[in-house]
Amino acid sequence: MNPSSTLRLDRNPVYITGSTHYKLFQASPFCRQYHLSGTIRKAVQCSSLKSTPVNEVTRDPVSRIDGLSQVSGVLGCQWGDEGKGKLVDILAQHFDVVARCQGGANAGHTIYNSEGKKFALHLVPSGILNEETLCVIGNGVVVHLPGLFKEIDGLESNGVSCDGRILVSDRAHLLFDFHQVVDGLREAELAKSFIGTTKRGIGPAYSSKVIRNGIRVGDLRHMDTFPQKLENLLLDAASRFKDFHYEPGMLKEEVEKYKRFAERLEPFIADTILVMNESISQKKKILVEGGQATMLDIDFGTYPFVTSSSPSAGGICTGLGIAPRVVGDLIGVVKAYTTRVGSGPFPTEILGQSGDLLRFAGQEFGTTTGRPRRCGWLDVVALKFSCDINGFSSMNLTKLDVLSDLPEIHLGVAYKDVDGTPIKSFPGDLRVLERLKVEYEVLPGWQIDISSIRNYADLPLAARRYVERIEELVGVPVHYIGVGPGRDALIYK
Repeated sequence: MNPSSTLRLDRNPVYITGSTHYKLFQASPFCRQYHLSGTIRKAVQCSSLKSTPVNEVTRDPVSRIDGLSQVSGVLGCQWGDEGKGKLVDILAQHFDVVARCQGGANAGHTIYNSEGKKFALHLVPSGILNEETLCVIGNGVVVHLPGLFKEIDGLESNGVSCDGRILVSDRAHLLFDFHQVVDGLREAELAKSFIGTTKRGIGPAYSSKVIRNGIRVGDLRHMDTFPQKLENLLLDAASRFKDFHYEPGMLKEEVEKYKRFAERLEPFIADTILVMNESISQKKKILVEGGQATMLDIDFGTYPFVTSSSPSAGGICTGLGIAPRVVGDLIGVVKAYTTRVGSGPFPTEILGQSGDLLRFAGQEFGTTTGRPRRCGWLDVVALKFSCDINGFSSMNLTKLDVLSDLPEIHLGVAYKDVDGTPIKSFPGDLRVLERLKVEYEVLPGWQIDISSIRNYADLPLAARRYVERIEELVGVPVHYIGVGPGRDALIYK
C-alpha cells in the first residue's frame, strides 16, 4: 500500500468532538509554517533533510539487552496493539523466564520465528519460540483452557516444544465458555453505550474473581467440589441475563469436559509465586510481558472503555506475586502513530479516507478479533501520562516504517479545552476528552523506504528528528526502533 499517492492532509484541520478529521486534497506545499490551534509550529525546510551526518553510534544489541535489570518488563503505552510481542520475543533470548501477569486471551501478540513464520499468541508468553526460556502464566491472568490448549497444539504442530516449558499458576482464575456468552449479552444490553470488548469473556471472568465466586486453576485438583462451584456460576449468569439459557445437561457436559482438561493441564500447574521468587533468588533473569496497555488500565485508562485488569506497572507485582523492589527496567512500547480498537475517546483520531489509508499501510487489524483498528497521530499527552505512571527507563518505538510515505507527520503535543485553557495532563473526565482540542506540531516526512535500515545513523534526518522530538517531549529515551515485522527489523539506538 502506498499512501503517499492519495493521502494529503489539509493545512487547516477541522475539529470535532474528541477527534481531528483531516480532509483530502491533491497537492500541498509541505515544507512551510503551520498554524495549529493558535500556535505556530515551523517545519524544517525539506532541502536540509537530504542527508546529514550523525555522531550518535548505534548501540550493540547484546550490550543493550544485557544491560537490562534482572527483572525487566515490556508494557504497552497506548491502547494496545503496539507490537510488544516482537520485542519480548527478541529479548527472551537473553532471559531465563518470560511471564504474563494479567489479561487473558484478549491479548494478541504476533511474532515471527527465524524462518519468518508467523505465530499469533494470546495466552502463551511470547518467549515460547526461544527453546531455553521458561514461560509463566501468572496468578493475575484469566485462563481459557480450550484456547490455551489450541495454542499449545498449534505451536507443537509447528515444531515448537512446549513440554516442561509452560507453567500456569494454581491461583489463576479460569475463564469458561459461558463467560464469553455473558460478555456478548452484556455488550448487547449496553446497546449504544457498548464498550467494544473482544467478547472473549475477560470482563465477566474478572467479575467472577472480584465477587469471589470464581474458580481457580487449583480447583481442578478437587473434582468433588468443582461441579457445585461451576453450577453456582451458571445459575448466577442465568439469573442475571434472561437470554442465558441454562439447562442441567449443560453442567454435566462441562464437568466431563473439565475432567479431561484437568488431566491434561496437571503437568503445567505450579505455585508460580514460589517459582518466580526462587528464580529471583537464583539470579535468573526474568522478563514480564504485559498484555493490552496503560490507556486501557482499569484505573488509569479511558474508563469505562478499558480492560478489566491492570496492564500498567502495578499489575506486575499483583499478577506475579513479586515485590516492587525487585522490578527494574520497564520498557514502554509505543507505535509511531496511535491506534485503538473498540469504543472510547481517541483525541488524535484521523477519520475518513485518511484514517483508512493509514490502517491499510500499517495492516491495522486486530490479532485477536480481526477488527479494523481506529488510527490517528501519535498522542504525546497520552504517552507522557503513560510514562509518568509506569516510570519507563526506555521506549520501543514501533512501526516507524509505516510513516515512510507521508510528506508530513503530525504530533499531538498539547490539549486545550474549548475556552482555550490548557489541559496539563490526560484527563479522566470523558466529557473533557470528547470536547478538547489537540495542538499539533507538524514535522516533514522522509518519503523513502527505511525497512532495510539497521543502524540509527543511517536513518534519514527527518526520521531521526521525529524520534528525537518524541524523546524531548516525553523525557524518556527511545532505545529500540521497529522498521518492519521481522525479528531483524529493529534498530538499537
